[in-house]
Amino acid sequence: MNTISASWIAFAVILIIALLVAAFWSLSRRKEQTLRLQQRFGPEYDRAIDELGGRPQAESELKAREKRIEQLSITALAPAEATKFRQAWSAMQSRFVDNPKGVVVQADLLVRELMQKRGYSTGDFERQAADLSVDHSAVVETYRVAQAIAIRDQRGEANTEELRMAVVHYRALFDELLVVSEVKGEVLAVAQLPVHS
Repeated sequence: MNTISASWIAFAVILIIALLVAAFWSLSRRKEQTLRLQQRFGPEYDRAIDELGGRPQAESELKAREKRIEQLSITALAPAEATKFRQAWSAMQSRFVDNPKGVVVQADLLVRELMQKRGYSTGDFERQAADLSVDHSAVVETYRVAQAIAIRDQRGEANTEELRMAVVHYRALFDELLVVSEVKGEVLAVAQLPVHS
């Protein structure tokens, strides 16, 4: 009988150790996943937690965004396309002093056109912002601010300084999205156009 209880005790000890190792491994894996998502999404990670009510829901949503982006065919622009977009932005921006309200609308449209050309979804704004957050987390919040100003402007509630800030915010996203495809093994640099007040 002593032999049976000693073997059961050994089995129980081994089982407890195995469960502890599995729990530690699972916790470690979860922490690694959290850290990876925090690094990839930046402030968007905390925003998702606030909006969705907790870390598990937020992390599930952020992983779903990553999977959705993997299904899209996001591509860089050909040099000629990038030049066309830069010229369009420059022409639009030069009209700000004479027509700030119109320029904000045009900036929004140009950003959406660039997103579409790159392969991002062009559905509703929240879907666009969520998709952009996967690879452009540094500027997605400025995109939200620009959009909020544009909506306030539609109601006649935005002043000229706010409209200027909206254009600056749209520009930040525009610059981030203006990626040019490789030519002869090198990525062409995207010239930065000055932001006019």
